[in-house]
Amino acid sequence: MSEHLIETRGLIKYFQTKAGVVHAVENVDIHLDAGRTLGIVGESGCGKTTLGRCILKLSPPTGGQVLFEGRDVLKASHREWKELKQQMQIIFQDPYSSLDPRKTVFNLIAEPLKVNHLCKNKQELSQRIEEIMETVGLAPRLAWSYPHELDGGRRQRIGVARAMVMHPKFVVCDEPVSALDVSIQAQILNLMMDLQEERGLTYMFITHDLSVVKHISNEIAVMYLGQCVERASSDELFDHPVHPYTQALLKAIPVPNLKYRGKERSTIKGEVTSPINPKPGCRFAARCPYATKECTQADLSLKEVSPGHFVSCVRS
Repeated sequence: MSEHLIETRGLIKYFQTKAGVVHAVENVDIHLDAGRTLGIVGESGCGKTTLGRCILKLSPPTGGQVLFEGRDVLKASHREWKELKQQMQIIFQDPYSSLDPRKTVFNLIAEPLKVNHLCKNKQELSQRIEEIMETVGLAPRLAWSYPHELDGGRRQRIGVARAMVMHPKFVVCDEPVSALDVSIQAQILNLMMDLQEERGLTYMFITHDLSVVKHISNEIAVMYLGQCVERASSDELFDHPVHPYTQALLKAIPVPNLKYRGKERSTIKGEVTSPINPKPGCRFAARCPYATKECTQADLSLKEVSPGHFVSCVRS
């Protein structure tokens, strides 16, 4: 029995294209304990969303293992997976395109309950939907409204309700606030944190917004072109970033202070390495100011540089 709720071992996801094989996720090893939040950060195209979808089998992995409470998700039978997927849910990034525009709020939330036959009768179904709508802050009068009649914040609350109505243990949050206004972002983040505290939920929070990930995460993993290059607790990563890519990401955070107005920003120079049939070595080497010949000779693995702080870099 694994001591972690979620664990990946050597997880790989490749996509075949006419130009070659895209290495979207490459040998990613992460683990997450119950009741905790793991933030996954990195620029667009680094494999964050693909990683989350592979864990939930929405995109079947090419190789590796995904363990949920010690059980190999990828080898589960149809019946076992039917039980497991009720405990593993996802909140999608776009609260509009992820909802069926032909269904009302009531029917959108009811759908997963009906598919999994979790309610004995219509009365129980209605009661559960009323309870979850109240929990996520949706007024009862909105039950028969359609997604296009609601604002972005309410639509995302429907997405949260659809995931939470199943009473899951683990939720992949795929940039759930990136499409929302700042004030609405705060409301949704506070709602998710309250639900986590009340229900002991475990989150994988995927985002490119470093201020958001610091606010909600216990631990952060930094990805670059399919590989995990650094992993540490939230405070440790922000206070002592080691990998050059992590350092560059943190330097890019805007500082809301006029005294820094004329300060020159550091930028990452060089071309992004192609994820199609990449050569061995660190994939950030082409843009790294500290790169040496050693960086391109072989693939690097994460190594512990301080307690709980792992980095994939020859300089560490």
